[in-house]
Amino acid sequence: MVEQAIRLSPRDSRLGVWYLLIGTTHLLQSCTDEAIAWLEKARTATPAHPQGCPGKDRLVVVARQAPPRFSDILLVDETQNGELGVRYKNTVLGDLLKVLPRRRFAAIVERHKGDKYIKGFSSWDHLVTLVCAQLGGLSSLREVQAVWNAQAVHHYHLGTGLIRRSTLSDANRRRPSAIFAETFAALSELADGALPRHGSEILRLIDATPIPLTSLHKWADWNGRTRGLKAHVVYDPDADRPVRLEITAATVNDVVAGRRQPIEPGATYVFDKAYVDYAWWRQLHDAGCRFVTRPKSNVPLRRLALRPVSEHDHQQAGIESDWIVDLASQQRARLPILLRRIVLRREDGRLLTILSNDIGRPVAEIAALYRKRWQIELLFRWIKQHLKIRSFLGRSENAIRLQIFAAMIAYLLLRLAARNSRSSLLALRFADLVRTRLFERRPVAAIDKPPDRAPPHPDVQNQLGFAYA
Repeated sequence: MVEQAIRLSPRDSRLGVWYLLIGTTHLLQSCTDEAIAWLEKARTATPAHPQGCPGKDRLVVVARQAPPRFSDILLVDETQNGELGVRYKNTVLGDLLKVLPRRRFAAIVERHKGDKYIKGFSSWDHLVTLVCAQLGGLSSLREVQAVWNAQAVHHYHLGTGLIRRSTLSDANRRRPSAIFAETFAALSELADGALPRHGSEILRLIDATPIPLTSLHKWADWNGRTRGLKAHVVYDPDADRPVRLEITAATVNDVVAGRRQPIEPGATYVFDKAYVDYAWWRQLHDAGCRFVTRPKSNVPLRRLALRPVSEHDHQQAGIESDWIVDLASQQRARLPILLRRIVLRREDGRLLTILSNDIGRPVAEIAALYRKRWQIELLFRWIKQHLKIRSFLGRSENAIRLQIFAAMIAYLLLRLAARNSRSSLLALRFADLVRTRLFERRPVAAIDKPPDRAPPHPDVQNQLGFAYA
């Protein structure tokens, strides 16, 4: 607020500007030691107030009345009464994207030359747009263009710009999907240390889910049951984190993709009977890993010893028998180790056979590990129901791969945002709130709270006032 206006006394108003220039010149020529001391005292008495983007200060310049000895000098100072402006707040989408490692992403783009052919629509623009489409539930190019361009006021702080349908379509067709694949891997690695874990054991669930496509996708292979692709996932149930993701044709067998996944020494792997490969099982065993799986009905096993089952395990875990076995065919040379064959009764009364190389673990814990495999099925169901991997923004194989990776990246962003904000909401409720408030300027921690009431603006006039005496 201007403490006192500058008062000039020209006889003619047209000379006002000249008096202002003369006064300024006089100030530069008459700055004695006493005047300089007074100016420094006046400056330190009125601290600067930050405003605008973090790291930048903006000062308001106003005029002060000089002491009598310098009454003919024009004195200018910075002052502010009241709060100056409003600090910028990230949108919910901006908060979610903050955890993405931008430098690592730029290195990935450079390695794959992702911006070589589509210079007006960078890889970062592409990633943010597809993640926004996943979080916002957008299912067509027209819808993505309309919704995204309507939020142009937020593009600057997201590091993006306006989009066109044709540009997005070309990028979906041409940009290497390996960029999004490596970005997902980097984000999953980051989430490994950020998400809470329940227990110290390294547990990995392995499974695959089909991505059905229509007859319009003529390039998609038919495997006898469905036409499309298949997503192979290694999942950490203790941290609710997809660890690895590989997308193949629907004709690729599950165990083929499973063999390609890196083996983590000392981990426990749980998978179903689609992953029967004795050579791979031996690799897991030699790496100090434990595996729990279901054998196929034609696997020849030789019973060596029957282990006792307690009444508690029989009643509580449904354990019927616990045998020490090994392979009874020529395949024994490929897997020359002892196994445990556990038979348990399910809730519906049917029997279930489990095979494991963990000889020392209690039988009830092995049964509980296999029951835990259901969590990866719940992951597939959640992603298919609440993210967009059933309707796609393109028909090419590359476009569909990009969208699947974007969906998994969006899932990790939701998990990390819920963790960092210490949200106690259910995952479904949290995702619903993100979808409805994606472009609101509010912290993620307050996403389930009503908006704050804006305080009344004080009567602050941050400008120079001039008057003639």
